[in-house]
Amino acid sequence: MSRKQELLKRHRRNKRVALLLALVILVLVGVVVAWWLPLVLAILGWVAHEAWFSDHLFYSPADDYQYRFAESNLVPCVRLEGDRLCLDQPLAQDPSQTLVLAVRVKATLLGRFFDPAIELTGDGVSDSQAFERGVNGLRYLNLTGLAAQVSAGQLRLRGRRCVIQGTPQLWSFQHADARRQRVMVIAPHADDAELAAFGLYSQADESWIVTLTAGEIEAEHYQQMGMNRADAARIKGRLRAWDSITVPRWAGVPESRCVQLGYFCLQLPAMQAAPDQPIASREADLSDTRLFRQFNSMTLPGDADGAPTWNNLIADLRALLLHARPDVVVMPHATIDPHPDHICSQAAVFEALQGLEWQPQTVLGYANHLHDNDRWPMGNAYSGVALPPVFDASVTLVPYSIELDVQQQRDKAMALGMMHDLQPSPPLKRRVRRWLQKVLAGRRWPAEGENEFFRKAVRRHELFWRREL
Repeated sequence: MSRKQELLKRHRRNKRVALLLALVILVLVGVVVAWWLPLVLAILGWVAHEAWFSDHLFYSPADDYQYRFAESNLVPCVRLEGDRLCLDQPLAQDPSQTLVLAVRVKATLLGRFFDPAIELTGDGVSDSQAFERGVNGLRYLNLTGLAAQVSAGQLRLRGRRCVIQGTPQLWSFQHADARRQRVMVIAPHADDAELAAFGLYSQADESWIVTLTAGEIEAEHYQQMGMNRADAARIKGRLRAWDSITVPRWAGVPESRCVQLGYFCLQLPAMQAAPDQPIASREADLSDTRLFRQFNSMTLPGDADGAPTWNNLIADLRALLLHARPDVVVMPHATIDPHPDHICSQAAVFEALQGLEWQPQTVLGYANHLHDNDRWPMGNAYSGVALPPVFDASVTLVPYSIELDVQQQRDKAMALGMMHDLQPSPPLKRRVRRWLQKVLAGRRWPAEGENEFFRKAVRRHELFWRREL
């Protein structure tokens, strides 16, 4: 069982215990006070839960994030004078520089019911980076793109429903600019590349998009159109395969540099466990990947037999890496992102690179899902991306972030809107919860789409984690 599954299991167990205790209390209230009072209290309790306590947060908001950055990246003599961030020496004005500010944040009483945030203002700057309700610990702001304002002492930090305590620490990370290199984005599913790296791949000198699976399962939306389970899965897979080839054209990436490998969703772990054994789709009644490869413009080793095996996946990746020769490979970060297909995608790329005559200079990892917090990035669309929760100080993480202007963020939102898997309306319960949170908790969702990823992914920053090979 993965850590994310263990956290969910514990959360559901605690929730069942809390509901049982609440039921006992309501019964006692009904017996002692009035028969109708438990019904009223139950409705009010459900409304309060949906509005304020339904976030999947598997840690205490009072826990410190535990990043351990190299001392060589620490900027000396950083302080707050009032609400103004001040340095003794100006920062280097490097467009590929990533800036991270550690601050201790404590929520006010209102910050336990409404999202606390730190507002960043200055010359041409208006940003807000949000945190967990009830936050009381060390957090990390993303100041990438604000080096000029920081150097000039023009950046102001104001807590909204929270206060900043102590002395901040600033880290500066210098990177080669991936936007001036040949980039290959590895996407476990159609839309992963857009969610994590649309801004990066749309600006890179040359981009390749490689999607590993068709993402054909969980096709209930298509079953509602009258299709049986297998037909619904097949058409969903074909649509997502089409999306993976065509949507990057919106960013200027030609179809010849977009490849769909057509392996089956959530079957990568089983393929990895038995490398030479074909692993069929869970729902599409298929054991041949070629149905989902029909839009590719190049031939790959796995096309010979269409067998959904780990060995074919590795051979496909090796052929693509040798053909494209990317300087930068962008893929899921297996330590942070718990999705099983994302973990296996990273493992497959590293296995494909072993002994290969071409090696990229840099690997950038991304996380479209987290173990500990299903709402990250917190806050609203078009705002900045603070660093995610990390509680293992032994993990070496080097942040690499880029800034997207408003037009680039809008283009990203439109790209997500083209993805068929992000188009269906959310379930009724989620829509009701969202309405309650809007009315009672002041949360806002973007107009571009109802899927939660329109809020999570359309942001001022894209955030990656760099490692050298």
